[in-house]
Amino acid sequence: MFEAANIRDWIGLPVVDDAEDKIGTLESIYYDTATSEPAFGAVTTGLPGFQKLLFVPLTGATVAPKHLRTAFPKKLVKDSPTIPTDGELEASTEPVLYEHYGLQYQTGSGGERRLGRR
Repeated sequence: MFEAANIRDWIGLPVVDDAEDKIGTLESIYYDTATSEPAFGAVTTGLPGFQKLLFVPLTGATVAPKHLRTAFPKKLVKDSPTIPTDGELEASTEPVLYEHYGLQYQTGSGGERRLGRR
């Protein structure tokens, strides 16, 4: 396991926790707008027709050739805020998302959003 040089290369691959329990499939990456560093992965989960996106911090995540391993347990990730697969992460959800994982949330000096999808 190693840190990814380009986390986007793992889009479409499974996301697992430390116990190798599959959480879902990496759908996209959300970057910290202040640092341009990858901050959260959006993970597709659920049955076809009933899928949703949930978010997992990329802090401490490592990769293997066939999956991304998160440092957070599956139960915590599954309980995180979600959006529809065709939805957008609302600005009001960002602080809730950070709080869910016990991470500090702070907007930019001009009140800018913290997360942006690329």
